[in-house]
Formats: sequence, C-alpha cells, structure tokens
Amino acid sequence: MSVFGTIDRPTTHDPKKQDPTMNRPSAEPFGPEALTRDTHGATAPRQNRNLEMQLIPEALARAHMHERLRVAEAERRAVRLVTARRMQRRAERASLRARRALAMAVMH
Repeated sequence: MSVFGTIDRPTTHDPKKQDPTMNRPSAEPFGPEALTRDTHGATAPRQNRNLEMQLIPEALARAHMHERLRVAEAERRAVRLVTARRMQRRAERASLRARRALAMAVMH
C-alpha cells in the first residue's frame, strides 16, 4: 500500500479535507524528460538547513551561558553594593564615636 502525505499532514480522499500545500507527487519522468531535470542545487539548501539545525543546540547553549554570566555579574554587583553600604555605615558610626570622644575630651 502506497500512501502519500506525512504523519503531520496525511492526505485524504476527500478533496475538502486535503491540505492545499500537500501535492501528490507525479509519476517519475522517463525518456528525454528525465534528462532535462536539474537536481544539482537541490541538496545545497537541505545541507544548509541540516547544518543550521545541528548548530541550534550550540546557539542555545551559548545564549544560556551568556544569560547565566549576566545574572552572575548582576549578583556580584549587588553584593558589592551591599558591602559598600555596610562599610559606609560602619565608617559613619566610627566618625560619630570619634566626634563624641573629642567633645567629651574638650568638655572635661
């Protein structure tokens, strides 16, 4: 049994239900018609598509790593900012203690 179509788009005998993009292949040409058929460039787009499809996981991995590096850098900046603010508050408290100590020394 020879059934045309694909698993995604099977052909039916009812013309109303058939996908208009699916055309039944015609019989193979024979005689002089077979010699005029040019299939030289037919494999090039297919090979490019296959190469592109093979490189998709690599591109996805590269994008994923780029995103993870961006998130890690943002987290590092946040940690540095928190540390800087903590040190600033500590310096301000030390300055206030020194000012109080100086005021106490001048008063007595």
